[in-house]
Amino acid sequence: MYQFAKIFCLRLFCSSKEKPTLGGTRIKTRKRNIAAPLDPAAFSDAVVQIYHDNAGDLELVAKSIESSDLNFTRYGDIFFEVIFIGGRTQPGTVKSDEGERHTYSVIDCEPKREAILPSVVYIQKILRRKPFLIKNLENVTRRFLQSLELFEENERKKLAIFTALAFSQKLSGLPPETVFQPLLKDNLVAKGIVLSFVTDFFKEYLVENSLEDLISILRRGKMEDNLMDFLPPVRRSAESFAEHFTNEGLTDLVEYHSKKMFEVKLREIKTVLTSKVTEESNVDEVIESVKQQIKDAKLPDIEVVRVVWDGLMDAVQWSGKNQQQNANSVLRQVKTWAPLLNTFCTSGKLELELMYKVQMQCYEDAKLMKVFPEVVRSLYELDVLAEDTILHWFRKGTNSKGRQTFVKSLEPFVNWLEEAEEEE
Repeated sequence: MYQFAKIFCLRLFCSSKEKPTLGGTRIKTRKRNIAAPLDPAAFSDAVVQIYHDNAGDLELVAKSIESSDLNFTRYGDIFFEVIFIGGRTQPGTVKSDEGERHTYSVIDCEPKREAILPSVVYIQKILRRKPFLIKNLENVTRRFLQSLELFEENERKKLAIFTALAFSQKLSGLPPETVFQPLLKDNLVAKGIVLSFVTDFFKEYLVENSLEDLISILRRGKMEDNLMDFLPPVRRSAESFAEHFTNEGLTDLVEYHSKKMFEVKLREIKTVLTSKVTEESNVDEVIESVKQQIKDAKLPDIEVVRVVWDGLMDAVQWSGKNQQQNANSVLRQVKTWAPLLNTFCTSGKLELELMYKVQMQCYEDAKLMKVFPEVVRSLYELDVLAEDTILHWFRKGTNSKGRQTFVKSLEPFVNWLEEAEEEE
C-alpha cells in the first residue's frame, strides 16, 4: 500500500511539472547571398573553344552548345558577342578583348547572304533550345547598332545583311523597334552611317520579300512615316531621298515614299483648314492660307478640290437629330464657304470633281442621301457649279455610287435648267 501511494505521488508531481517545448532561444543568423564567382573571360574562351573544336561547323557547334554545362543564363550577352565578333568585346568598344577568339563570326564572313545566312539559322536553333537568350540577342544587337561608327564600313555592311536576313527568316529576339530606333542617334545619322546601313538592309531584305513586307516592318518599328529621318539633316529633302534610293535601284520604295508624303501633306492641309473653318476665321484669310499650303505641297488642282471639300465637311457641326437639321448644316456650310470653293473650282473638270465629292459624301452618309439636289442647287446659285457641269454629270457621270437615286432626285432641277436654257 505504501509503495502504491509513493508511485501515485511521484506521477502527480511529474504531471504538474512544466512540460518542455520546442521554443527555446533563437540564435539570429545573418543570411547572405552566396554568388558564384563571375568569370566572363572563361565563359567566352570556352565558347570559342567549341568553335575551334568543331572547325566552325555551326551544326556541330550548336550540338556542342546544347550539351555543354556553361552558364548561358548569366553570360547570354557574351555568348552573342562571340557569335557576332568572334570573342568577348572590350568594355566600351565593339572589338575583341585579349582572350581567345575564333574566325567563324558574322564579322569574319564575306559580305554576302550565302555566307551570313548560316549564322542566322544557327542562332534560330540556339534560341529554340534556349529561348531565355532572346533578350540577350536584343541587348547585343541594340548595343552594336548604337555603335555602328566603331565598325569598319565592310563590317557594317555585314551587320546590315545579317539583320535583313534575320527579319526575312523571322528570327526571334529582333523586334523592329530594336533595330530602327537605336539607329536614330544624331551623330550616326549626320555622318551618313545610318543611311548606308538601312540602304544595305532594304536591298537585302527585298531580295526575297515584297515591299509590303518591308513596309510592315517599318510600321512596327514606328518608321513608316519617318523614312526621311534616316537621311543626314543637310540632305533631308524629298528630292535627296528620291535621288539616293533611285540610284540604289529601290524605285518602288521611292514611289511608295512619294505617295506617303503626299498623303501626309493632304492630311495636314485638311486639318489646318478644318480648324480654321471651325474657328470661323475670315474667308479671305483662309483662302490665302490654303493657297500657300498647296503651293508648298505642290498639290495637283484636282486634289485641292477634294481636300477643300473634305475639310469643310469635317468642320460641319452635325446635330444628329434629324435629316433636315443636318441638311441645313451642310447648306449653311456651303453658303458660308462658297468663295473658298469658287477659288479652286476654276474649270469644268474641277467643278465635275466637286460634284463627285458631293455625290460620295451623300452616298456614304445615310443622313445626307436626300440633301444631294439641294446642295447641287445651292452650289449652282452661288456660282460654284456651272450649268454645263451639272448637265454633264446628269447625262454622262461615271461614278456609279448611288447614281440612280441621285439622278432621279436631281431630275426636277435639271428639267428646270433645260427649260430655262430653251427660253433663252
